Amino acid sequence: MTEDNVKAQMRKGTLEYCILAILSREASYAPRIIAQLKQAQMIVVEGTLYPILTRQKNAGLLTYRWEESPQGPPRKYYSLTEKGRNYLATLDEVWNELVEQIRLIRYGSPSETAENTTENSQN
Repeated sequence: MTEDNVKAQMRKGTLEYCILAILSREASYAPRIIAQLKQAQMIVVEGTLYPILTRQKNAGLLTYRWEESPQGPPRKYYSLTEKGRNYLATLDEVWNELVEQIRLIRYGSPSETAENTTENSQN
């Protein structure tokens, strides 16, 4: 298994969370969402993004509106619904728990985690 493969699989698992996080800050359209993901080095293409947006919309997490564009056709702006905001809050909690669980597995007990992190940063 290559490093790129591992990174791609880990990103794939967090992509839906990242999309909701982006939309929690402001309504956005697909090319802008892709640009923000790429800026964060979460490379994604339209063929990956649109099915996720559709799935999230169908689940009631997103809504959209059409807005005229100064350049080209109208743009579909996605935004979170109240259900989407609540779901994102749940994902935030789950993410924080997961990070802590991985820390425990990687470094040992919570007190050891702080010590190992300090030691690793000094080395």
